[in-house]
Amino acid sequence: MNQFWGVDADPTAQGRIKGARPVAVLDIGSNSVRLVVYERHARALTALYNEKSSCALGRGVAATGRLAYENIDRALTAIQRFALVSKLMRVGRVHILATSAVRDAANAAAFVEAVEKIMGAPVRVLSGEEEAHFAALGVIAGMPDFDGVVGDLGGGSLELSSMLNGTESVGETHQLGVIRLQDDSDNTPAKAPDIVRERLATSELCTGQEGRTFCAIGGTWRSLAKILQAEEDYPLRMIQHYEVRSETVLKLCDDIVSALAEGKPMPGSDAVSSSRRDLVPYGASVLGEVLRAGGFDKVVFSALGVREGYLYGLLDPREQAVDPLMQAAEEMSLLRSRSPAHANDLMAFTDDIFAALAIEETPAERRLRHVACLLADIGWRGHPDYRGTQSVDMVAYSALTGIDHPGRAFLSQVLALRYMGLKSKHVAQPLMALAGEDGSARARLIAAAFRVGYPMSAAMPGVLPRARFTLLDKTLTLHLPADLAFLDGEHLRGRLDQLGNVASGVKSTSIAVLAAEPAA
Repeated sequence: MNQFWGVDADPTAQGRIKGARPVAVLDIGSNSVRLVVYERHARALTALYNEKSSCALGRGVAATGRLAYENIDRALTAIQRFALVSKLMRVGRVHILATSAVRDAANAAAFVEAVEKIMGAPVRVLSGEEEAHFAALGVIAGMPDFDGVVGDLGGGSLELSSMLNGTESVGETHQLGVIRLQDDSDNTPAKAPDIVRERLATSELCTGQEGRTFCAIGGTWRSLAKILQAEEDYPLRMIQHYEVRSETVLKLCDDIVSALAEGKPMPGSDAVSSSRRDLVPYGASVLGEVLRAGGFDKVVFSALGVREGYLYGLLDPREQAVDPLMQAAEEMSLLRSRSPAHANDLMAFTDDIFAALAIEETPAERRLRHVACLLADIGWRGHPDYRGTQSVDMVAYSALTGIDHPGRAFLSQVLALRYMGLKSKHVAQPLMALAGEDGSARARLIAAAFRVGYPMSAAMPGVLPRARFTLLDKTLTLHLPADLAFLDGEHLRGRLDQLGNVASGVKSTSIAVLAAEPAA
C-alpha cells in the first residue's frame, strides 16, 4: 500500500478547528463538475479544497436527449480524482448533487450508477424546483437578510425563486442554461435575446419587481461581475455580496450582445477565463432580459448557491439562526488571537465607552463593532510594521460571509488603525473608502478604544472588566480600581487623549478624558 494512502496519524494541522470533521459536496452540473470540501458542517462554511472540471455534460442534451460519451468519460475521470481527494482529506460525508443535464438525459441512470460506485455515496438528482429552493437557501446562507428574487444560471437551466423576510415563496425553472441557449441559438449570440424573451414570457418572477433586488448566482454571471469590477477599477475584487445598479449591469449585457452581433470583440473579455468566455454572451442575454422584464432596482452577486444552500438546509433551526459572520469571526479569533476570551472583555469595554458617550448604534453597527472585537488581535504574529497590512488582508479578502463590501472596508479600517496608529495613512485607501464617511468615523473611534484597552490588558482577559467609563461635563473619565491605579501612566494618558480627540469628532463637541479616578 502506498504511504500517502495509508497514513494512520491524524494529518490535521494545529491551525484547524479541533475535532472538526470535513464535509464535502460533489456538484455535477451541466457545464462543470466541482468538489468542495468544507472544514466542518456549520453555519459558517470554510472551504478546505475547491476544484472544478469543465466537462460540459449538458452539451447536446437538448437536441439528442442523451449525455455525450466523451463528456461522461471526462466527468468520471474528474470524479475519480475527487474520490481520492475525499479519502485523503478524511471527509466524513460526501453529498452528491446532480442538476439539469443529468435529470434531462435518457442515459443518465448508467452515469449515476458509475458515480455512486466511484464515490461510495448516493447521487441526488435535483428537480428544477429543488434547484431553485437550494439556490435560495444558498443566498440566505451568505446574506441572511436578503429580500428579492434569486436567479441561479447553470449550463442547462435557469432557476428563479422569490425571497421575502428570509422565506422562499415561489420557485421556477426555465430552459435557459448557457450551454442549452448556445446550442439552441446555433452558437449565434444575436439570436439569444429573442429565445430568452420567449421562454421567460410565462415567468411570474420577471414581472412586477420594481424596486426589488435581483441576486445573480452562477459562474457565467460571476464572470459578468468580474468585467464590471475591472471596468470601474473596483477596489475589492470579490464577487460575494458585490452590489451594482441594474442599469449599469443592463448596459454591459447589451454592449456584449451588440458587440458580438456586429463582429466586434467582447467587452471585458480579458477579465474572463478562457473556459468561460464563449458562454458569457449567453449569460449576458439571460441577465439582461431578466432585468428588463422584472424592472429590478439593483443586482447583487452571490458566490454561494446550491451547494451551500443544501448544507444549510440540513442544519437544525437553531444552527440556521446562528449569525455566520459572528461564527466565522469567533473561529478566526480562536485560531489566531493570543487569548480568544479577551475579545469578550473588549466587547464589554467598548459597550461601556459607547454607552458613556451616548453614541447611538443600529443593531447592524453594534454587530460589526463586536465582530471587530473578535478580530482585533488576529495580526499579532506579524512583523510590527506590517500587522495592520496583514490584518486588512485577512479580513477584507477572507471567505467571511454575512457581510457586505462596506462592512469589510469598515472592519479593515478598524484593524489598520488599531495596529498602525490613528495618524497613519491607511493601506488600500480605495478599499477603505467603501465604508463611507460615517463608517470611517466609527472605525476610528473603535480603533481608538482598542488602543486604550490593549496596553491596559496585554491582550489577556480579566483586566478590562474592572475598569469603567463615565461622562460628566464633557469629561470622559476612566475609573480604575486602587490595585490597578499604576496603569495611569504617560503611555495610557496619551492613548486616552487620542480617544478624547476622536470622540470629539464623532460627538461634534470637545471631550476630555481623565484616568486613575478610583472605581466605585
